[in-house]
Amino acid sequence: MALKELRQLVAGGESATVEFKRKVAYPEKIVKEIVAFANTKGGNLLIGVDDDGSIPGLKTAEEDSFALNEAIDRYCKPPIKYNSEIIPISNKKAIVNYTIFESEIKPHFVVPNSKEKRKTGYIRIADKSIQASREMKEILKRGRKAKDIRFRYGDKEQILMRYLRENSFITLDHFSKIAGIRRYLASRTLVLLVLANVLKIIPREIEDYYTLRNLPE
Repeated sequence: MALKELRQLVAGGESATVEFKRKVAYPEKIVKEIVAFANTKGGNLLIGVDDDGSIPGLKTAEEDSFALNEAIDRYCKPPIKYNSEIIPISNKKAIVNYTIFESEIKPHFVVPNSKEKRKTGYIRIADKSIQASREMKEILKRGRKAKDIRFRYGDKEQILMRYLRENSFITLDHFSKIAGIRRYLASRTLVLLVLANVLKIIPREIEDYYTLRNLPE
C-alpha cells in the first residue's frame, strides 16, 4: 500500500473494515480485532495510527509486527489468513498494515492458553469488535454448509412470526418467554430460521436482535 492510499484509508476513520491501534503494547489483546475481521467481512488493522486519525507511526515497526505476528499464531484458532506490510511515513517511523481476509472456515476464536478450553469468538459490528453470542458462533459454523435448510412450522414458529409482524425485533430471552419454551429450544429455533433465511440476526454487545428478513418476491 502506498502512503497516499494509507492516508486515504485513515481519512475514512474506523469502520466495520478498518481499525486503528496506536502501538502493540499488549498484542494478546489486539488479536481480538484480527479474529473479528476474519469472522465477518475481513478488514485492515493499522498499527501506528491514533483513534483520532492522526498518524504518529512506530519507531520499531519491525519489532512490533513480529510481536503481533507471534500473538496471532499463538492465540488465534484455527489459523487466520492475513498479510502484513510495513509502510514508511518518514526516515524514522512507519505504519504496519494488517490485511485480514474473511475466513472460509468460520468461526475463529481467541484461545488465551493452549491448555485452556476457554475460547472467545468475536465479530465486527460498525467500528467495534464484540464478543459473539453462542447463537452467532453456531450460525457462523453452520452457515458454511447451509443448503436447503428446512424447518417445521409449528406452534412456536407461528408465535414468533405473529410477534415479528407487529414488532421490529425480538431477543432470545423474549422469544423463550412468549413461546413458553426452554431457552435452549428457543436458541435452536432462531438459529435454524436464520440459516433458512427467514430471520436476520443483528449482533449486539448485550443481547442479539432477530428480525424478519425481507425476501425478494
